[in-house]
Amino acid sequence: MSGKYFLLILLLFFAHISIAQRLPNDTSSPEGKRIDILFADRYNYQKLDSLNEFVSLAGKVKVQQDKIIFYADSAVLNRQLNILEAFGNVHINDADSIHTYAQYLRYLGKEKKAFLKNKVRLTDGNGVLTTDELEYDATIKIGTYLRGGKLVNKKSTLTSTEGYYYGDTKDVIFKRKVVMIDPDNKITGDTLQYNTSTEITTFTSPTIVYNIKDKRTIKTREGFYDMKNKKAELYKRSIIEDSAAIFTADDMAFDDSTGLGEFRGNAVYKSKDTAQGFDMIANNIRTNKKNNSMVATQKPLLLIKQGVDTIYITADTLYSAKLSDLKKSRLVPSIRDSSRVDSIKKNIITSNKEVEDSSDKFFEAYYNVKVFSDSLQAVGDSLFYSLKDSVFRLFKKPIVWAQENQISGDTIYLYIQNKKPERLYVFENSMAINKVDSSVYFNQLRGTTINALFLDGKINSMRAKGNAENVYYATDEDKSFIGVNKSTADIIDVFFDDSKPQKVVFLRNLDGTTYPMRLTNHEELKIRGFKWQDALRPKSKYELLMFK
Repeated sequence: MSGKYFLLILLLFFAHISIAQRLPNDTSSPEGKRIDILFADRYNYQKLDSLNEFVSLAGKVKVQQDKIIFYADSAVLNRQLNILEAFGNVHINDADSIHTYAQYLRYLGKEKKAFLKNKVRLTDGNGVLTTDELEYDATIKIGTYLRGGKLVNKKSTLTSTEGYYYGDTKDVIFKRKVVMIDPDNKITGDTLQYNTSTEITTFTSPTIVYNIKDKRTIKTREGFYDMKNKKAELYKRSIIEDSAAIFTADDMAFDDSTGLGEFRGNAVYKSKDTAQGFDMIANNIRTNKKNNSMVATQKPLLLIKQGVDTIYITADTLYSAKLSDLKKSRLVPSIRDSSRVDSIKKNIITSNKEVEDSSDKFFEAYYNVKVFSDSLQAVGDSLFYSLKDSVFRLFKKPIVWAQENQISGDTIYLYIQNKKPERLYVFENSMAINKVDSSVYFNQLRGTTINALFLDGKINSMRAKGNAENVYYATDEDKSFIGVNKSTADIIDVFFDDSKPQKVVFLRNLDGTTYPMRLTNHEELKIRGFKWQDALRPKSKYELLMFK
């Protein structure tokens, strides 16, 4: 080696030592902690003036500031301004926790801010963020892109126009044209927060979540979804819609892994089934998708769609589930003959293959039951209704009103067909009372059982059996009272016109007396157990809506 070349190498070597000695790592200096050169294949030092002192580095460049290590193919370091510019295969290792890659870097050592361009990639060991331009603040570990970016975290992919990555918390806030896709969901919105460690997605603006598997759409403005554990909580009156129903509530929580859900605050369930549909309203509704069950509390209201005459039901608690599952655990007696059940099923079958399955459902209502429809009203302690046979079963001293008729007993079965009352059957201590116009007189019928038949939603006939008793106020064509008859028989039939008794027929063992109106104590004529309870009768659907 010639002496000239040897001398040049020595000059470069001592120049590097001199630079390091003259510019120590002084954290108290105005420029901040210095950027140290750890390695490079080639160096070039140049000082233009007091503010421009450059070191050019090439080949396997490695420099460091505090716990941050920079790698590149080549770089230029301004030692006076503490600014690094790097080119080709740039890699920033921030304390072995966050790694950033690009083809170009401009790094301000004083502010600890990095500006990266071309094939930028940031990873924290969980997710990988890619973009064309990224600003990274090493002091607070925040990365920002404003011209489009994509995050891939395991099976989830998120894209947006703007993004803000927080290294300390592993959160990424996406803004403008946000789209998130994973194997189960597609999420779109204006703003979305995602944690690459916990895989929790947080919603802070109007967002739509579409579940590909269940064909379920969620519309929300605030909440979170744990993608890893399949749990979610939603607020601010969110909406969930699938092929069967629409759910709306102030607050929601559900777990897709278990199928459990809870809906709180003015919760509304609206069925899409036009043939056997129902709606439910309550302040708390809990659901189980695996067994298709639902329990409603806190002022629950059930609306069974019966054409124009919807039936409204309220109670302390409402419960619904599949009838086929119930039959596996307890006996559900068949109270309608099979030919009529088949007729009902035929009426609800349409081109939709799932419609017939929708009749495999029952409802139970517990305590303080109230029922309202335009054609009849009822109260009772508890209720059972099956969509399969369309029969309401009312238990524990129920009362049913139809126009001016009150019917009571220990148990009542109310049969519905073609969306209208078809038949009413009363067990034990059966009593039917009919108020005669606006007077203080009442037609009465009592028996062990009462069987009433309806025509076009109105009572057409009534039969009392077993120690049957009857009180009937007869009138002439001018509706003036002729007298009152009190009779007993084995069977008493009463025939109605426009829901009013018009004819009474007695079968076997008739015993009765007709009394003149003015010479009779009408209170003494009342059959034992008589009690006109119109005060308990629901007067409108709004009364049920205000039910407490």
